[in-house]
Amino acid sequence: MDGGRATTDLLIRNALLFDGSGGAPQTQDVAVSEGRISAIGPQLAMSAVQEIDAQGQWLMPGLLDVHTHFDLEVELEPGLPEAVRHGSTTVVVANCSLGLAYGAQRRDGADPIVDCFARVENVPKTVLRKVADTVDWSDSSAYLEHLDALPLGPNVVPMIPHSMLRIEVMGLDASVTREPTEAELVKMEALVEKGMREGYVGFSTDALPFHFLANQPNTRKQIPTQFAPYSELKRLTGVVRRWGRLWQATPPKDDKLAIIRNFMLTSRRFFGRTLKVTAVAAMDFNTNGSLLKMALLLSRVLNSKFVGGRFRFQALAAPFTTWSDGVVTPLAEEIPCLRLLNELDLDDHAGRGRLLNDAQWIASFRKMWFRGKHGFSFARLARLRRRETDVLSRDLRDMFVDRCPVAQWSGESLHSIYQRALAFRAGEVSRARSDEERAAFTSLPADVVDDADFLLHLLRRYDTGLRWKTTTANLDPALTKRLMFHPLLLPGFNDSGAHLTNMAFYDGNLRMLKFAQTDGLAKVAQAVHRLTAEPAEYFGVDRGRVAVGAVADLVLIDPAALSSWNPEATVEYVWRDCFEHHQLVNRPAGVVAAVAVGGKLLWRDGAYLPVFGVERAGRVMRHVEHVAEPVAVAA
Repeated sequence: MDGGRATTDLLIRNALLFDGSGGAPQTQDVAVSEGRISAIGPQLAMSAVQEIDAQGQWLMPGLLDVHTHFDLEVELEPGLPEAVRHGSTTVVVANCSLGLAYGAQRRDGADPIVDCFARVENVPKTVLRKVADTVDWSDSSAYLEHLDALPLGPNVVPMIPHSMLRIEVMGLDASVTREPTEAELVKMEALVEKGMREGYVGFSTDALPFHFLANQPNTRKQIPTQFAPYSELKRLTGVVRRWGRLWQATPPKDDKLAIIRNFMLTSRRFFGRTLKVTAVAAMDFNTNGSLLKMALLLSRVLNSKFVGGRFRFQALAAPFTTWSDGVVTPLAEEIPCLRLLNELDLDDHAGRGRLLNDAQWIASFRKMWFRGKHGFSFARLARLRRRETDVLSRDLRDMFVDRCPVAQWSGESLHSIYQRALAFRAGEVSRARSDEERAAFTSLPADVVDDADFLLHLLRRYDTGLRWKTTTANLDPALTKRLMFHPLLLPGFNDSGAHLTNMAFYDGNLRMLKFAQTDGLAKVAQAVHRLTAEPAEYFGVDRGRVAVGAVADLVLIDPAALSSWNPEATVEYVWRDCFEHHQLVNRPAGVVAAVAVGGKLLWRDGAYLPVFGVERAGRVMRHVEHVAEPVAVAA
């Protein structure tokens, strides 16, 4: 007591409180004691160890990031700083069939963490080996115990990853060469059952056909989950269904019938009980406008009363912009000739050089590059109608230099550079704007006759030194906003923690709040609900609300900073000591004023507090029907 007043650990005063329910916000004080919310009300008569005057700020439950690959970073920097600074206090890991539930699985010369993650999630092999070297567990229960012992920043929600499950039962080589035996299927079912019993919230698979292994001799083979027949998916998701848990999936995008068949597993009518499913992803792709329409139609059908499913595509709140180091980019994996370059290790410059100069490879590249651009053909018709199968536009006007040895090119499209190079070669030497550009244009071979030749020349000359970006989806902000509030979609395809130098979607939740802000506080309340209580219920975790007795995962947002923030201007390419590698991030200044997890204040006024990464704040989240986890007493 302090002069007759109650004392609490943390007191946030005068905040405009959005409690996660979607209801109208109210100006309130919120008190936190022993990791939980102890009181809510106007002008609470108490003192606190830590007090924040939040006048003019929004207080809300900690945001959920439902599609991450933070299971790698959490081993190297358990505080997960990029999540915390964006207000994400709960992160779902082990998406897309990849994870660490069964340890490093280094048997018979295989290195599955490196093999599976390197190309699918574009994480350098050096980083992945560093992660694998830290692993000292070998089963799903020991993994949870390991996570429980880390000084977590946000809460971590793991799933059982299908590729790693297949490797655990069959071995890596067998998992990508044959179907499982009945005995192996029974063992897989038993391990999924074990995971559900231990509290895992669900099970993840992947069917995107361009996800390949990274190590020899399997670089032409997809990751293990892709080799599972439908009968295997049906049996394993049957276990998940019985437990009332969730299946995270991706569609086999090139097989429409397989998409319908697989996702129909959500159906109560056909399988006796609804299976919750969330899938990646509903986006408006530049090269194929029909994909979004089909996704929305499929969602309506699967969630209809007749089918009796519970199905949500995940949606991204940002333009789908990817950065590429030469041809090292997730977009290249879709295109066979570019995929050959991606098979090579990041530092194999000589190997890429040989391919880029190989006559047969050049012919295949040119055929790909000009497909549907001229004449009359089905490919031409598909391009004109926005019905192409690949997301890369194959247009230099859509490719912008981020950085390269010619510094003046930064921010410029490859098309404008190409036009200037042609003018230089035609005698307009004054078009060169620097000695570096003059040298680059002088090096242009005489046989460069079109934009395909020009791009190949740049790749040969600079390789990964040419860093460029392109936006392949969600160019229309009004449509993106509608998707974020679509009741049959789930906000949160951020891919945080993956694609280390290729994507920077950590700010997806904040972008949704910014979308909502323009329509007033009622829309903000709806957005907060969609980013907190709604996904918490869908994934089955006890988070996402501000109420007396609830765990104190809290975020303070400065609405003035949110309003003035330009998300496209805050992307940074930074060095991360934990990775010993660069990373692409997006760091909005001042938008997130404070973050508390489990009652511990971790971030305030643009800085991490001393307890961050030292004391455990977050927890490993089991399903709500599992035994409730304890909450630590806040320091």
